[in-house]
Amino acid sequence: MKIAIDSSILVDALNKEGAHHGPCRDLVNAGGCISFSHILSETFSCLTGGKMGFRVPASQAAGVLKIQIVPLLQIISLTTTDLLKAYGESESRGIRGGAIYDYLHLFAARKAGAVEFHTLNYRDFQAFQRPGDPQIVDAAK
Repeated sequence: MKIAIDSSILVDALNKEGAHHGPCRDLVNAGGCISFSHILSETFSCLTGGKMGFRVPASQAAGVLKIQIVPLLQIISLTTTDLLKAYGESESRGIRGGAIYDYLHLFAARKAGAVEFHTLNYRDFQAFQRPGDPQIVDAAK
């Protein structure tokens, strides 16, 4: 079964103090999770930005992503055509503003044939999920 994840999973997998560190770490370490390429930028931002109560040096964050994370993930990129299709679907799904970034994760998961999409931000994704999308799984439960 193909499983997709968003950056909330990856961040908690890397953060030993994260509320769901164990299950998130196990999911990522199992390997093969599908992820939209933007997951790397979002995770880098979380690790280096200080909002989690700590700040990792950029070179260390880049190294962790390159050596420990990327080999475990199936990274999906979106073409310009894909992006325009996602933007075209956004109004019917109630997506505006920054929610497009979450939707692009779900769009990439659907494109890759994922059956499940795991996140710690269940409500954000549930709001715009439609038939044909991967099942949204609340990793906090």
